[in-house]
Amino acid sequence: MNPSSRTSVTLAKSVSRRWFLQECGVGLGAVALHQLLHESGAAAPLADALAPKAPHFAPKAKRVIFLFMAGAPSHLELFDYKPQLAKHDGQKPPKELIEGYRAAFINPSSTFLGPKFSFSKHGQCGAELSELLPHLATVVDDIAIVKSMVTDAFNHAPGQILMNTGAQQFGRPSFGAWTTYGLGSETRDLPAFVVMNTGAKGPSGGNSNWGSGFLPTMYQGVQFRGSGDPVLYLSNPPGVDRKTQQDSLAAINRLNQLRLQQSGDPEIATRINSFEMAFRMQTSAPELMDLSQEPKHILDLYGAKPGEASFANNCLLARRMIERGVRFVQLFHEAWDQHGNLVNDLKKNCKDTDQASAALVKDLKQRGLLDETLVIWGGEFGRTPMVQGGNDGRDHHPNAFTMWLAGGGVKPGLTLGQSDEFGFNATEDRVHVHDLHATLLHLVGFDHLKLIYRFQGRDFRLTDVHGQLINKLLA
Repeated sequence: MNPSSRTSVTLAKSVSRRWFLQECGVGLGAVALHQLLHESGAAAPLADALAPKAPHFAPKAKRVIFLFMAGAPSHLELFDYKPQLAKHDGQKPPKELIEGYRAAFINPSSTFLGPKFSFSKHGQCGAELSELLPHLATVVDDIAIVKSMVTDAFNHAPGQILMNTGAQQFGRPSFGAWTTYGLGSETRDLPAFVVMNTGAKGPSGGNSNWGSGFLPTMYQGVQFRGSGDPVLYLSNPPGVDRKTQQDSLAAINRLNQLRLQQSGDPEIATRINSFEMAFRMQTSAPELMDLSQEPKHILDLYGAKPGEASFANNCLLARRMIERGVRFVQLFHEAWDQHGNLVNDLKKNCKDTDQASAALVKDLKQRGLLDETLVIWGGEFGRTPMVQGGNDGRDHHPNAFTMWLAGGGVKPGLTLGQSDEFGFNATEDRVHVHDLHATLLHLVGFDHLKLIYRFQGRDFRLTDVHGQLINKLLA
């Protein structure tokens, strides 16, 4: 068997009682079999699960790049300038403002902390940005800024998982997994959904942020490293040449095919696809990761340095991935949890991310890719107007925060929503995380009410029983 060929195996026409008792006797594992039988009539080729699929309607965005600023950036220092907060610096908030409010760590009656950086207006749209975002200011007419985001979670892991999966509990499919489940893949040489990390640590929510939940695991994100082999052990060990590996893979796949024909277990199809993908990636991945192929002016645009792991390199790699057919790229930068040392840490975080984020928008636009690529920037929640950590920190805050989007059917130059005079509550055009998800799915061609997967006797969707389309965000 040619290991690079597409598998074309159908589910077994019947499932034996012996298999059912062996594989499903404890907890009814492999429940995905039921869904595959339900959807395919026991006749769909499993290897085609990642083939490109038609969405519900013509999509504005055919691919997604999600720049996830894990740890929660302070909207009050970056996007949402509040003169009244500066005026009342050091004073306690009004009782009616904090009535019934629960903070993660601080007493809600802690004194106000005025914004630490100056703001100015930019572009034809006149959007107001912090002095910490000089590069984003140069593309402000190409992005939409949402100042009225709200969420249900005020701790990191639940907040990140909610932003990425639509639920605070572990075990739901991520937005990236839903996207690849709905649209399939445009490449057979790279994963459909790629994840990369930079910053001091990984996101608090861990792999659940890019997991497939109850969807087949072929839809989950694949972690790439920023330097060297993108996946550990991708290169052959000494003494194993390509012909030996090809023969070994062919033998393993024949055994997996036999087992798949007997059981119909979709996870075996995932395993076959993973082995074949790894084989093809030995050729495609080194070329992808070699940033020295990029001209100097592009490296300078991003601030990228070949061979060094950085957010700048990852942004440039994200552009290279979507050019090669990767459907969904998510870059996590975990460094934004400023309970203290707010001023210095925000300066560093913005130095690490601002130039590359703006460069990605510019680069996609100049290559004619921005119109069909949805770029998303944001974290899991915002920060409190009240102080923490002496006079140089802010606590977690779910009632108002800011995200920005670009390309892929998003209205450029838009500032949507407002918060109150202290940046405490979203007061105009409130956008819940579920509303954001409904809108993002719409941009990639799906009615969020109809993109469903049946699991444990009920239909699930990314927005669960919530979500309203934000029409004002649409171009």
